Amino acid sequence: MWIPPHTHNKFSPGNSIMKSLRRIHDIRSRVHEEKLSEKKLPSSPLRQFDRWMKKAIASGIAEPTAMALATADSKGNPSARIVLLKSYDKSGFVFFTNYNSSKANELKANNSASLVFYWSEISKQIRIGGKIKKVSAKESDEYFQSRPRESQIGAIASAQSSVAESRKIIEESFAFIKKKFDGKKIPRPDNWGGYVLVPDYFEFWQGRMSRLHDRIVYKKNSSGKWKTFRLFP
Repeated sequence: MWIPPHTHNKFSPGNSIMKSLRRIHDIRSRVHEEKLSEKKLPSSPLRQFDRWMKKAIASGIAEPTAMALATADSKGNPSARIVLLKSYDKSGFVFFTNYNSSKANELKANNSASLVFYWSEISKQIRIGGKIKKVSAKESDEYFQSRPRESQIGAIASAQSSVAESRKIIEESFAFIKKKFDGKKIPRPDNWGGYVLVPDYFEFWQGRMSRLHDRIVYKKNSSGKWKTFRLFP
């Protein structure tokens, strides 16, 4: 039954939602104050990334390598999810997944993507944009064999992103693969492997008081050199 707005009492859903919105509105995080100065930045954005990643790890953050991966399909419809960074160097940023997953299908249609690292404990965020391609089969094989055995089994047992009729079916698939490879080396399935994002854009965000945050961008120009500039917060 619809209740006119003026008759809402303190137990009405509408009133409860408004209270929740007010509580969200009032949330203020404590800023871990640091300065981000252009004069002290290295010429390479990878070196700056490495500095902050090491700082995040040293700070005891639970999942410092967790990153949001944003992709879009051929029509431009976006989607994002959290994945784990597994390695990084001058060639790019590597993660692994099922090649039949939703993210993989989107990357097949549109290989432009973005990564976001956010470490609230140290008030830092890094955005990275670029093109994504598959890593070599050798690199995927090496990483797959380094994974815990149950993770290897899960990679084969899970038809990632497809519809599962029940949790029982997922568990039965895992049990079947586990029994099949009992006492045997588990080979990497062809539909599982790595991707590398080759960056052409970095934005380093440092939280500051009064929300006047520092935002420094590294952008690769047509000659392949990095240009830096500051953005308004």
